[in-house]
Amino acid sequence: MEYKNLVLIGTSHIARQSIAEVKYAIENYNPSVVALELDAKRLPALLQKEKRGISWRDIRRVGVKGFLFALLGQWAEQKLGEIVKVSPGSEMKTAYKLAMQKNIKVALIDQDIEVTLKNLSKRMSWKEKWNFIVDILKAVILRKKEVEFDLTKVPEKKVIDKMIGEVKKRYPNIHKVLIGDRNKIMARRLYRIMGKEEGKIVAIVGAGHEEEIIGLIKGLEKRKADIF
Repeated sequence: MEYKNLVLIGTSHIARQSIAEVKYAIENYNPSVVALELDAKRLPALLQKEKRGISWRDIRRVGVKGFLFALLGQWAEQKLGEIVKVSPGSEMKTAYKLAMQKNIKVALIDQDIEVTLKNLSKRMSWKEKWNFIVDILKAVILRKKEVEFDLTKVPEKKVIDKMIGEVKKRYPNIHKVLIGDRNKIMARRLYRIMGKEEGKIVAIVGAGHEEEIIGLIKGLEKRKADIF
């Protein structure tokens, strides 16, 4: 998805297709900036050869609910990654390494992961937490063979829209913290980068974030135009 000098690539963190699309975008657009849906904590963790998972010591920083959400999410992503034989976050890692090889600036546009998890602890209801546990178990253990789409590819837009709609309905607080709030932050940061850079900006974000981010950027532009 393109808007002015911004190219947004929506990815699945365990899809081989996403790795190929990231390589293609960086090679063909020759961007001046590669923006990643990562923060200063998650990037080093992603690049480490020996991954450090979330531990009990993290509860004090992110809260009990945030800790449980991160633990279950990490476990589910690893299990799905094992099915398709792709390490979670490989497309982000690929984008970063290519940017370094080509001396392209890298921008980390996501919210600090600890802030996100703290917000989850504050806002996520115990009903949402229970729904999450049940849905994860169904998806990964009981219904692994009934996945509606090919895990090696990024789901089609209609599938993503349906999934996001279900998340918003079943997990309204989680949707706000993980999608709504973070989209606002990423849009503001990309908007600032767009104003500074003349060249192309390739931004790698999770599939489903693109349309709202573009809409938020247009809103920021309109507010600025209204002021002047």
